[in-house]
Amino acid sequence: MFTVFKATLSPMLVMFFCIVVGYLLKKCRILPDNADKVLSRLETYALVPALNIHTFLRYCTVASLGQYYTLLLVSAIVVLVAIGIAYALSGFFEKDAYKKNIYRYALTFGNYGFMGNAIVPAILGEEMLYPYLLFTLPLALAGYAWGMTIMIPKGEKKTNPLKNLVNPGVVSILIGILLGLLGTEKHMPAFVTTSLGNLSACMGPVAMVLTGFVIGSYEFKSLLKKPGVYIATLLRLFILPALFVGALILLGVEETTVLMCLFAFATPLGLNTVVFPAAYGGDTSTGASMAMISHTLCVVTIPLMYALLTVFL
Repeated sequence: MFTVFKATLSPMLVMFFCIVVGYLLKKCRILPDNADKVLSRLETYALVPALNIHTFLRYCTVASLGQYYTLLLVSAIVVLVAIGIAYALSGFFEKDAYKKNIYRYALTFGNYGFMGNAIVPAILGEEMLYPYLLFTLPLALAGYAWGMTIMIPKGEKKTNPLKNLVNPGVVSILIGILLGLLGTEKHMPAFVTTSLGNLSACMGPVAMVLTGFVIGSYEFKSLLKKPGVYIATLLRLFILPALFVGALILLGVEETTVLMCLFAFATPLGLNTVVFPAAYGGDTSTGASMAMISHTLCVVTIPLMYALLTVFL
C-alpha cells in the first residue's frame, strides 16, 4: 500500500507545485490582477475543449461506449445521492439561504474537471481519461443545470438551466464523441491531433496555476479562520468519497467504475464557489478558504484514498 501511496503522491506534488507558482505570481504581482479571468477563459474555451476532443477522438468507439455505458448510469445515481446529502447537511454550516447553496454546491461537486482531468492520466494512465470523462459527464450536466442555478443569489435574474448546458465543455465532449464514432482520427492531418494533444497537456498545470492565483488574492491567515470549511473539506475529501466507493464495492460494481468514482468525488473543492459570489458582489472568502484548504490537503488525501482502495479491489 505504501508503494502505491508514494507513486500517487508524486503527480499530486506536481499539481501542488503549480498551485504555489500561481500563488506567488499573484502575491509578487508578476501577473496583472485580471490574469485569473484570462487564464479561466483560456481553460474554458481552449484547453478543456482540446482535452475533451482529443480524448474522445482517440478512444470513443461504438464498442467502448457499449463497454462503459454503466459509468454514465452509476455516475448519475451517485450525483443524485450527493445532491440529497448536500441538502441535508448544508443547514449545519450556514443559516443564510445563499451561503447554504454555496455549501450545497461544494459538498456535491469537487474539482473533478481541472484537478481530476489532470491527475487521472498521471496516476492511472492516459487511456483511463476516457472512462473518467464519461463518468464525469453526468456531474457536468448536473453542475451546469442545477449547480449554476443555485449559485445565483435570490433576486438576480435566473438563467435557463438548459441553456447552461450549451457551453464549451459539454459541446466539445459531444463533438469528440461524434468524431470518435466516425473514426475521423485516421483521416486528420498529424498537426491537428498533435496540436490537440499539446493543448491538452497544458490543461492541468494552467488550471492549478489559476487556482493558486485566485487563492493568492486573499490573506493567507484569514482563510484559515473558518471552522465550517474544515468540516466541509473532511466531507469532500474523505467521508463522502469513502461512502460512495464503499457502497459501490458492496454492490459489486466493477473496478473501473469504482476507481472513476473515487477520483471524481475525492477531488478538492473547486473555484466556482469563488467565481459566482464574486460575479454578484457576494462574499468570496468562504469559497476561497474552501479552495485553499482542500487543495492543500488533497495532496495527501487522494494518494491515501487510492492506496486504501487498492487493498479492497
